[in-house]
Amino acid sequence: MTAETAGALKDDADKWSSVDWKQAQREVRRLQVRIAKAVKENRWNKVRSLQYLLTHSFYAKLLAVKRVTSNKGKKTPGVDGVLWQGARAKWRAANSLRRRGYRPQPLRRIYIKKKNGKLRPLSIPTMYDRAQQALYKLGLAPVAETTADRNSYGFREGRSCADAVASAFNALSKPNSAPWVLEGDIKGCFDNISFKWVLENIPMDKVVLQKWLRAGYMENGTHYPSRKGVPQGGIISPTISNMVLDGLEEAVHRAVPRRRRINFVRYADDFIITGKSKTILEDVIRPVVENFLAERGLELSAEKTMITHIKDGFTFLGQTFRKHGRVLHITPSTKGVHALMQKVGTLIRKHVSAPMPVLIKKLNATLRGWANYHRHVVASEAFSRIDTYVYEQLWRMIRKRHRSKSAQWLTKHYWSAAGRNTFAVLTKTAKNGVKLYRVLRTSAIGIRRHVKIKADANPYLPKYAWYFWRRRHYKASKLLPAMSAREYRAMVSA
Repeated sequence: MTAETAGALKDDADKWSSVDWKQAQREVRRLQVRIAKAVKENRWNKVRSLQYLLTHSFYAKLLAVKRVTSNKGKKTPGVDGVLWQGARAKWRAANSLRRRGYRPQPLRRIYIKKKNGKLRPLSIPTMYDRAQQALYKLGLAPVAETTADRNSYGFREGRSCADAVASAFNALSKPNSAPWVLEGDIKGCFDNISFKWVLENIPMDKVVLQKWLRAGYMENGTHYPSRKGVPQGGIISPTISNMVLDGLEEAVHRAVPRRRRINFVRYADDFIITGKSKTILEDVIRPVVENFLAERGLELSAEKTMITHIKDGFTFLGQTFRKHGRVLHITPSTKGVHALMQKVGTLIRKHVSAPMPVLIKKLNATLRGWANYHRHVVASEAFSRIDTYVYEQLWRMIRKRHRSKSAQWLTKHYWSAAGRNTFAVLTKTAKNGVKLYRVLRTSAIGIRRHVKIKADANPYLPKYAWYFWRRRHYKASKLLPAMSAREYRAMVSA
């Protein structure tokens, strides 16, 4: 390697390290805001022009590369086995993104096991194709947000499962709320979407979109063509699938008069529709849903789609909804609690001879994630049950580790360092200090009611900028400051 080449490599690495990411985000967001405004004004020619500007912006290319090299899949290669590691590789990758001559490579097909034991196909694009998808998603996301259903919460910026659960609570909790619920699930949603419908209705570069849809996949060294569906594993796939299902809420509301108390809540391809009677849901609403999906190459899953009375209860997004008298209770599903117990038990048995800090870290990550997800519902009893189970499993484990020790010794050694009923260990650090590792008690996380997002809030419209800023920075409703949009603009420009 010559000195000139080495200098060029060093310059590329320095350029990536010196990128002003806040400036890049501001420039990209400025174009996204203009796209959202053009969609609101129904100026689709301007939308296409702005999308062209965005996908050819170097700032957008930098952000696309940064996304695919900093998420969980950054160490998972595609069929070419290439990973972008290091500042120099990332800078060169950003410079290589272009539309002219672009030809996506086939997807790498793997399978992951679902809860029912079946296998879900997962298709992994190459790093280059992922970056291209991330780039074009920057231009498609403002369109998707502006045209989205009001009560759609999956794969959308600023929305979460907690918002969908809160929306379902609002629809079912009132004394005069509709008591019947249609639980909808779409059969193989990602895998069966019609190519024709996508190409005719998704407002983005049709040439690039068709190349992605027709790329096919590799499995056991054989290339298979794609004839329908969008790949699970693609960065832009969730946005496209959301846009395919947008309009379902309006179709449902159009089918019946307002007095029928029809409510619609959707998260990705799972949705619920409430109705005044079982007959309305079965004879009116379900045919409308089936016709809507059929136009897009989709159909309802016969085994997962059912109509239930609220007093019998149903499960949606891992929560069980059931009315006791006139009071609606939302609790973690029994199946979800059992699944967590099984996972915790397996984790403890797997690390029975591992260092205690390693076990505690992994255990805390599992417990904290589950508890934070369920903390917005009536979960105190489930939290207490989980804590008791964890205590029993840890006690069994240390009894096996220290067969010759008494119960008093075990209690003093493992349950006294951090207070009563808290499993903890003290370990020495490299600097001759002592560090305390304690097992998280899910009951200590507590219950906090979730403030549902406004249905019409759009993160790409300036009038909602201060609203999303408050939601990001003040999680608890009591801490939300009274701030006008003018005060917010003055603050962020300071």
